[in-house]
Amino acid sequence: QVQLVESGGGLVQPGGSLRLSCAASGRIFSISSMGWYRQAPGKQRELVARITSGAGTYYADSVKGRFTISRGDAKNTVYLQMNSLKPEDTAVYYCNALNYGINYWGEGSLVTVSS
Repeated sequence: QVQLVESGGGLVQPGGSLRLSCAASGRIFSISSMGWYRQAPGKQRELVARITSGAGTYYADSVKGRFTISRGDAKNTVYLQMNSLKPEDTAVYYCNALNYGINYWGEGSLVTVSS
């Protein structure tokens, strides 16, 4: 089992920045990748960014150049630095961990981009 706890969401003006954090606990030694998904009202959940245990990264086209995913030194924490935020980035952001083919999810953190 893997438990994920997110923090860092909130309200920000367009063009602003936020950093999301996700701390994993439990069987973290077998996590192969961690990432962030988001779900806007009335839309499907989508992958935003992912980082593998080998530090390979993937970004959705909509966030390339604006968002950066990284892992902490202890490897059980993942961050999502979000810059140049747009109103269309408004969503609930979910932390995800892949462990032996099983997806684990955090409870979600609301990010609202509005003036």
